[in-house]
Amino acid sequence: MPATSPDAVELAVVERSGFIESRHHGVAVVLSPDGSEHLSLGDPGAPFLPRSSMKPLQALACLSAGADLSGERLALAMASHCGTDRHAEVARGILQSAGLTEDDLGCPAAWPSDTQTRDELVRDHGVPSPLRMNCSGKHAAMLLTCVTNGWSTADYLDLQHPLQVHIREVIERLVGERVTTTAIDGCGAPVYAMSLTGLARAIQRIATSSERSPFALHRSAGALVRAVREHPWTIDGPGRPDTIVIERLGVFAKMGAEGVQVMTAPDGTTVALKMLDGSNRAGHAVALRLLERAGSLDAAAVADVLPALGLTVLGGGQQVGVIRAAV
Repeated sequence: MPATSPDAVELAVVERSGFIESRHHGVAVVLSPDGSEHLSLGDPGAPFLPRSSMKPLQALACLSAGADLSGERLALAMASHCGTDRHAEVARGILQSAGLTEDDLGCPAAWPSDTQTRDELVRDHGVPSPLRMNCSGKHAAMLLTCVTNGWSTADYLDLQHPLQVHIREVIERLVGERVTTTAIDGCGAPVYAMSLTGLARAIQRIATSSERSPFALHRSAGALVRAVREHPWTIDGPGRPDTIVIERLGVFAKMGAEGVQVMTAPDGTTVALKMLDGSNRAGHAVALRLLERAGSLDAAAVADVLPALGLTVLGGGQQVGVIRAAV
């Protein structure tokens, strides 16, 4: 079976009281605005699982299959949200537009990852719900696509279902690679192994698309990017990393489980990275640093954002160190 290559470099370190306590090794690739490779660290051609960083591709596939999504609902289709009431209501709205309910969702029930929302639910004797699961927007969009096309909804996650066949075809087109390995993501949907370069290529194609393009897929991609930039709270949640960098730096960003991060700067420069230890805590810092190195983000603007990304190392309740990029 293919596996993520161990050919990696040190991307980030955890510093405590001046001592390097931990090191994160991984692989990264930076594409210039014209799509050429600006920088590679490790082997970006090795196959890996992009996890939720693949959601923009899945959302675009739903659009290209006729799903009527726009605004907050479209942005939520590619979100890994924190399960606030607002997130759950938007997901419910997508389902209602298809004549469905949360019982039709194939993702598992979950508690919100937003602490305040979870605490309020517990106090109110609430229970986990598939609407609160961070992938509920993606699943709701998939179900809407099925209803739009007259496809069955009970088995929409099956690999041979028309929806999943279409999604796989769109992904191959965007990535520029044939799918050779399929796994099941944490939410129950298929996830496809690809190279880091292929993922970066796909994200760049989406993030730089125009709604005025003569090509329908590019117009849909442009609409998706606009929805994300107009509603960044949907993608992650207020005060959370992806939402913060979208709001404050104007990038197109999507984190994936097990240490995956993709990010496209306003000029089109794109970075994709994978931490081999599966940790997500340093991904944003490294991606921003690589975009800064490429001259695509202002160093002062990046420095201003980093303190908001949860990178502080505490000792006795006081800051004694930081998680920082090592590239």
